[in-house]
Amino acid sequence: MRRKVEPCDAMDGADGVDSRGPLDVTRAATAVLDARGRVLGWSPAAEELLGYEARDVLGHPADDLLARRAGTGEHPGLRESPSTRSVVLHVRHRDGNALRIATTMVPVSNDGSGPAWLLVAADSEGLAQWEAQQAMLQGLVTRSSVGLAIYNTDMRVVWINAELRREMGTTQYVGASPDEMLLNGEILSPQYPPTLEEVMRKVYADGEPVIDLHYGGRAPDEPDHDRVWSCSYYRLQDDEGTLLGVCEESVDITDRYRAQQRLGLLVRAGARIGTTLDTARTARELAEVAVPQFADAVTVDLSETVLDGDQSTSGTTAGRRMIRMWGATGPGRGPSSMSGPPHVAAGQAIDYPAASAQGRSLSSGRKVLEIRAETGTGDPAPAAGEPRFHSCLAVPLRAGGSPIGLVTFFRERHTDPFDEGEQDLADELVARTAVCIDNARRFAREHTAALRLQRSLLPRSLPPQTAVELAYRYLPADSGAGVGGDWFDVIPLSGTRVGLVVGDVVGHGLGAAATMGRLRTSVRVLAQLDLAPDELLTRLDHLVGQSAKEWAMVRGEEDGGPEEDEALGATCLYAVYDPVTGQCSMARAGHPLPAVVDAESGFVSYPDLPAGPPLGLGGLPYESTDLQLPAGSLLALFTNGLVQSSARDIDAGLDRLDEILADHRRPLEELADRAVSTLLPGPSDDDAALLLVRTRRLDRYRVAVWELAADPVMVGRARAAATGQLGEWGLDDVSFTTELIVSELVTNAIRYADGPILLRLIRDQTLICEVSDSGHTSPHMRHAASDDEGGRGLFLIAQMTEHWGTRYTPTGKTIWAEQDLPPADGASRADR
Repeated sequence: MRRKVEPCDAMDGADGVDSRGPLDVTRAATAVLDARGRVLGWSPAAEELLGYEARDVLGHPADDLLARRAGTGEHPGLRESPSTRSVVLHVRHRDGNALRIATTMVPVSNDGSGPAWLLVAADSEGLAQWEAQQAMLQGLVTRSSVGLAIYNTDMRVVWINAELRREMGTTQYVGASPDEMLLNGEILSPQYPPTLEEVMRKVYADGEPVIDLHYGGRAPDEPDHDRVWSCSYYRLQDDEGTLLGVCEESVDITDRYRAQQRLGLLVRAGARIGTTLDTARTARELAEVAVPQFADAVTVDLSETVLDGDQSTSGTTAGRRMIRMWGATGPGRGPSSMSGPPHVAAGQAIDYPAASAQGRSLSSGRKVLEIRAETGTGDPAPAAGEPRFHSCLAVPLRAGGSPIGLVTFFRERHTDPFDEGEQDLADELVARTAVCIDNARRFAREHTAALRLQRSLLPRSLPPQTAVELAYRYLPADSGAGVGGDWFDVIPLSGTRVGLVVGDVVGHGLGAAATMGRLRTSVRVLAQLDLAPDELLTRLDHLVGQSAKEWAMVRGEEDGGPEEDEALGATCLYAVYDPVTGQCSMARAGHPLPAVVDAESGFVSYPDLPAGPPLGLGGLPYESTDLQLPAGSLLALFTNGLVQSSARDIDAGLDRLDEILADHRRPLEELADRAVSTLLPGPSDDDAALLLVRTRRLDRYRVAVWELAADPVMVGRARAAATGQLGEWGLDDVSFTTELIVSELVTNAIRYADGPILLRLIRDQTLICEVSDSGHTSPHMRHAASDDEGGRGLFLIAQMTEHWGTRYTPTGKTIWAEQDLPPADGASRADR
């Protein structure tokens, strides 16, 4: 805005503009003529201009110097009345060349004797340049669109040109200060003193001009309209360096300034509106951009359906019920800064009358401008929840042709109502805001659906387990990241065993939640096959890889390129705990290690469990690790989101988790709460799942085991042993059924398998009968024909039991069957 110039830089040219001109007698070439046109006197300047010395021309007719004669031979102008009008003549230089010179004849005497005329001459080009400069100066004074003012050394007006006089609409300017020339003036450019007088005094003091200073105010002849001028100032001084004052140049740039402001407003709107997918924040960002430059207050209202994440129906309705999202006047300003009743608070409902500007805008689907006449200070505000205004502009928020809300711009301090250009600007601001709000609505709808889907796929509650005591927590990601694909599950298995699983799907949103549900279902199905953890993960990895290939083929045919399944890269940990033996077998597919807390010392360790590749990637095999866990041991299974974040690495998270788990004797619910509150104190960018498990053991009074030889005689002994044990447990009511089950299972083992046979009864929430042998062939239930001698055993077992099945072990297989216990035993079961 500033540039350094020399004192003479205010003039165009090194010598500036000389007001005396080339024909001034103090510098021009002069000759004195008599009445007949003979030369009586010859000045040194004439000698310099034409090359003739005085002795060469004195006494000779002046016409002899002309390169060609004009008229009758008499000297031009002798017949004319005395005048200072210049005439261009062609004069012969002493060297023979013809010169164009401008001459003026000034009469000296009319008595006919002695000197009669004073001939003044100068080079015609210099005169033309001087005349052009004089015309320019005259134009600046009378016809220029640039306002000019001269201030004396006291910074008071001494002269203004015609343009500035027209802009001010007054002739009372002499003696006024620069700040008194306009009403409500304000310097708009930054880094300048607060008043024009201070600016001018600085220019006067240091001689450094000020260029293009923007100044806003109101001209005296238009006191109700704001205008903006571009002002420049430079110091005035004479040839001797004496300071004379300051000159001001001003140009009305109101239209250009407003256009620049509008463009800048749109640039800021593009950068600041819609930085998040939060409707309330987007409404606030619109207000922060518009206030105070564009409006004095802004209200943003959204329809109730949009806030619920639903798409508004097409069409409009007058008096539509809206929810206020923003009603303050901008940053650092509250409703109290505007007159009238308190604003409607954010989140409250508001009903606009059909006759109001907002009601008409909602009804028509178009913007509505309302201008109000001046009212008394005691008059009520236009409507409940609105600030007092002299003009307001209601603009509907629309997305995809459907109404989603309304934005109202108010002006009270801005004296001008919204003009046509400003209405277009408001349209653009609201259109951008509508896109951002609609994106937030779509995200809220998807996020809500994904969260609902994910919660429906996760276990709502876990039934009590004999094998373990449980506590769990699941925290979805912050809304900025979306719902993720973390999951956990507890799966009851045969023989009172329990399957523990925790997993994490890459990504967020509906796709991740759906993939999580698919994987959780697959794990549950595979777990019912009583597979070892490494075998279960191997089959799950195969399913994911096969599904990804099929999906890629479909996408490749339809869209021309494959797309990866979101299950690819998912991690999972699967563990099986047996409360009879205390053994826990686990394997993992790229998942974080579980934490194991010793039941006695509270020492936290992480078992040496091979990582294995994430699901669907194939390659390395999965390996199981067996741990022996005493009763009361604590096992923590979790996902990355619990211990790792953008602000904390995983090692620091694990250290804090260790500190919490070390106090392992506290209730699991309390430990889970402490873990979540400590590790996730605020919003997170990833889901987090935590499953805490405290192990239990079934004592020998609830488990009975017999080893039998592969001899048919052992069938009767097995029935007797089982009946005796049921008598000790007080379960005589189920002894008949149990005898049939034991008889059938032991008989099949003796008939179809080799080696020793193991019979085990487990009294838990159900009565479990297990028969293990060394065979690897699974029996199949079938319908025996009327003349078949066998084949009815498993059919009878299926009819008399709740569940039955087969699981394979490293040494063979185990066939098991479960029976419900009599109701009389329910109290005793609950106490155990």
